[in-house]
Amino acid sequence: MESIHSAVTDVRVEERTVVDAQTFATEVAGRSTPVVLRGQVAHWASVRAAEGGDDATATYLAGLGDGGKPMDVLIGGPEFGGRFFYRGDNLEGFNFHREKAPLAVLLNELLRLSSVPEEKRHFLYANAATAPEHLPGWLAANPINLPLGGATPRLWIGNGSQTATHYDGSTNLACVVAGRRRFTLFPPDQVGNLYIGPLDRTLAGPPSSMVDPLAPDLHQFPRYAEALRHALVADLRPGDALFIPAIWWHHVQAFGTLNVLCNYWWAFDPTVSAFHAMVHAMMAVRDRPPAEKAGWRAWFEHYVFGDDAAAAGDHLPTAARGVLGPASPDRTERIRGYLLKALQRR
Repeated sequence: MESIHSAVTDVRVEERTVVDAQTFATEVAGRSTPVVLRGQVAHWASVRAAEGGDDATATYLAGLGDGGKPMDVLIGGPEFGGRFFYRGDNLEGFNFHREKAPLAVLLNELLRLSSVPEEKRHFLYANAATAPEHLPGWLAANPINLPLGGATPRLWIGNGSQTATHYDGSTNLACVVAGRRRFTLFPPDQVGNLYIGPLDRTLAGPPSSMVDPLAPDLHQFPRYAEALRHALVADLRPGDALFIPAIWWHHVQAFGTLNVLCNYWWAFDPTVSAFHAMVHAMMAVRDRPPAEKAGWRAWFEHYVFGDDAAAAGDHLPTAARGVLGPASPDRTERIRGYLLKALQRR
């Protein structure tokens, strides 16, 4: 599988060595393209513990304490090869199910499965488990020391699995603790070439590409060939970190019988969603007559996408700008209130 993956896209993500907080803030956090930070978290106690193998990794994680909240674990059978995805030609379901499990139960099962032949091995994946709730000792023992806007560390624990190509609405720093990870990334403008699945019934949050990057079917998905021309690959070892700008598409392949990743999402304003705004625009704008759509395109350009959009209300007295005022928590609440009232009237 690795050879197929490498053959279809071999352009590598830019790399650099460890950066300090100031360098991260000035040279990394505002980037519009991904970058690998080799060895950025190699000093973490968790990374050092993982050098001892699966048993040492599990012992270390268990020693951080259990916050008392079971983890949400995705479970798939051996027949699907670790690719968590839809089931059936009509996408009537998923090829996995979910269960709640305490950290100790998850770790014990992963260790047990490590001795099971690969063709008979089930795949487990605990995703986005917040450290304070599930591993309360994590933060003190594994400090990130970078300006990430107070982002909460989240743990991803499992065995050899694949996360379908998806995007994150927030900027992401993904740090490998145990096992290896391979990221295949596509810029946001490739959305039309990735054949996105259902928007309102997703695998685990954001919508995903229907194409399997490890075995792309270019007869069924011919535009994917163009997406591959823009793809980037990052192979990460324990201690490495990958900076992913918001809305970059990425497929993630985890290797090993017990792999751990810690990530941080942070955003300009996590209380609002550009994706939901787009879905609403599909209802409100997309199906209107061409002339009306052209008119609304001008509105969007003026108030949203144009270079001067943020100044679209500057000709009004400050007190009268309302939802046209500069970005702030007060403006967010004003806009939210305005929209709620408007939607309730319908």
